[in-house]
Amino acid sequence: MSKSVFEAISRLSTENRNPLSERIDELPSNEILKLINSEDAKVSDAVHTVIPKIARVTDKVYQALKGGYRLIYIGAGTSGRLGVLDAAECPPTFGTDPQQIIGLIAGGKEAMFVAQEGAEDSHIASEQDLSQLNLVEGDVLIGLAASGRTPYVVSSIKYAKSIGCFTSLICTVPEQQALSNGADPDIIIDCVVGPEVVTGSTRMKSGTAQKMIMNMITTTAMIQLGKTLGNVMVDLQPTNTKLVERSKKTIMELTGLSYEDAQQLLEKAEYHVKSALIIYFTGCRLTDAKNAISHVEGRTKKAIEYINNSRDSTSKD
Repeated sequence: MSKSVFEAISRLSTENRNPLSERIDELPSNEILKLINSEDAKVSDAVHTVIPKIARVTDKVYQALKGGYRLIYIGAGTSGRLGVLDAAECPPTFGTDPQQIIGLIAGGKEAMFVAQEGAEDSHIASEQDLSQLNLVEGDVLIGLAASGRTPYVVSSIKYAKSIGCFTSLICTVPEQQALSNGADPDIIIDCVVGPEVVTGSTRMKSGTAQKMIMNMITTTAMIQLGKTLGNVMVDLQPTNTKLVERSKKTIMELTGLSYEDAQQLLEKAEYHVKSALIIYFTGCRLTDAKNAISHVEGRTKKAIEYINNSRDSTSKD
């Protein structure tokens, strides 16, 4: 490590020693856990302070996904793993195409399970990874780096900006520190959580903050895209026994049907919860339900209104 890099890292707030945990190695388990928990409790407040920035990024993500473009998370180590996790959870939860929200991690798939030392220091690896995705101007790229300085992430932002993509960075150091390290995205979400309980262990508060923010971004965008009815998931993919049963429970809660009738309705709708609900509330055919969903950009309530309004206009004619 060169002295300039050493000095840059030493200045990061994520690398400072936490005075509250300096003697943590002398405490019993119960007290260590209380200390960790008390520090974790600060994360939510830190996230709250950057909600205006999160909202601006979320609006860009929503517009991109609505327009058929993609959200790409990119990071290294803990940050990269969390990005891959959020991307991987969207298809079963919200019925998205696996290529709509993508997570890239320095070192590739192997890095999800075993640290690939040195991968995060490559300036060209991220460009190579992104070039394989054929980025286009409408895509959104969110870099993930607690320090705001990871070369793999910084270079990915520069590459995406050169194509015209909207870019953001989620970090846990002040914005000026991230800018001084070479990152220059359109929006920096600088969620400053303070020193970690174990100095420099950004898998702790920093990782928690990043995961919270990513959950907020994708969940909000999915709600806006009509993936819920009220606060209930209606676009989940029933790909296993648990999700099939959750689909039935959703139908039962929203319609009042019995378990057996909900199962029959779900089968009639070819296990598509949203279509099942539209069929129930309008009495339409499955093809009509799917056509309505497409016409109103996936919003269940509007699909029901669309079918009912179409019938009203037909009866008046």
